[in-house]
Amino acid sequence: MSFFKKLKEKFVKNPETDEENKSHTSDEPLDEAQEEETQQLEGETAVDESVEEESSVEDEPSLQEEDPVEVKDAEEQSDDPLDTDDEDEQEEDTEESREEEDTEEEKESIAFKFKKGLAKTRNSFSSKINDLVARYRTVDEDFFEELEEVLISADVGVTTVMEMIEELEMEVKRRNVQDPQKVKEIISEKLVDIYYGDDDAGEVEGLKENPDGLTIYLFVGVNGVGKTTTIGKLAHRLKSEGKNVTLAAGDTFRAGAIEQLDEWGKRVGVNVTKHSEGSDPAAVIYDGIQSAKSKKADVLICDTAGRLQNKVNLMNELSKVKRVIEREAPGAPHEVLLVLDATTGQNAMSQAKIFSEATDVSGIVLSKLDGTAKGGIVLAIRNELDIPVKLVGLGEKVTDLETFDAHAFVYGLFADMIEDYEDEEKPS
Repeated sequence: MSFFKKLKEKFVKNPETDEENKSHTSDEPLDEAQEEETQQLEGETAVDESVEEESSVEDEPSLQEEDPVEVKDAEEQSDDPLDTDDEDEQEEDTEESREEEDTEEEKESIAFKFKKGLAKTRNSFSSKINDLVARYRTVDEDFFEELEEVLISADVGVTTVMEMIEELEMEVKRRNVQDPQKVKEIISEKLVDIYYGDDDAGEVEGLKENPDGLTIYLFVGVNGVGKTTTIGKLAHRLKSEGKNVTLAAGDTFRAGAIEQLDEWGKRVGVNVTKHSEGSDPAAVIYDGIQSAKSKKADVLICDTAGRLQNKVNLMNELSKVKRVIEREAPGAPHEVLLVLDATTGQNAMSQAKIFSEATDVSGIVLSKLDGTAKGGIVLAIRNELDIPVKLVGLGEKVTDLETFDAHAFVYGLFADMIEDYEDEEKPS
């Protein structure tokens, strides 16, 4: 089975799914309380740390109304008491089918979110690939040289591109591929392979949790990348999953940072531990841990300062914060998450190197992925720094923070090609 078809089967169960999704901006049905809370959050503009984001998201249309189903009374259907057992079996079958449908709908919603969020990258990347393929009748050295330029322009990274081109050339020879059209599918396959690597099972890497008590996530990153906004979105997501969440406002340096996190706490409905501006960040985190323990919280999310003007002081500060967490909660932090702005491209790579030197970064959160045409930075970060991308921001809504899935990412990049490919495969 072709790789394109595997991606289609993994994320979309029928060709009409995307058409159906066009009328929806919400992918998962919410209960009344969640829907009301989400609408309130989405109606307010989240102010980023250096840039005021302008919301262009329209109000979500209401979910499709199901046709009313007329159900007759059980006694009117039959007087036979044995029918009760049959009804129980039917209810069990129906429940199982609903669970299967929910699983399929979740896959579809993830695929649609990545397709929508990667629209800018896909439009740029796909058009260049299609233009390249249209100009060549056979796969030769010149073809690969131009493909190299296309990949670099998508911010995949020079080192990563060189490795990928080498593997592509070997794979094309091995499969004896002569038609440039068929190279598109091999490219998509290699992008996934590059992300996961040879030693990885290819499974989605979610956030680690502490099964025996409080889970602590430490957020780091420079000012302006969307760190505080990402924390607010994650808090909302975890709370909607039924977790008791608290926040600690450890960014005591930047003016307005404490107030911004406190505002997110009020919007999401979670407690925020805070001190006055200029306080010792480690002391704030210490109090945050004690507060989380007293409230029997499931998750504590810690914000930190992000100034790079004085690199030495910042790194010493982060190291001190980490030591306090390790002392007060052995085994924590369970994740050190570095937030990077996808729109900054290769500058994000240099930030990642600096922060990984100061603290053990366990995962990357790539914000504003929907705002760039150079989404290939995901692959460069994973391949060159060997740090997994855990979460990605695919929009401005509070629900647009997604667990990163390399297969869904590649689907989002090649969605149009996949549909065209399937049309070509249909018998004339």
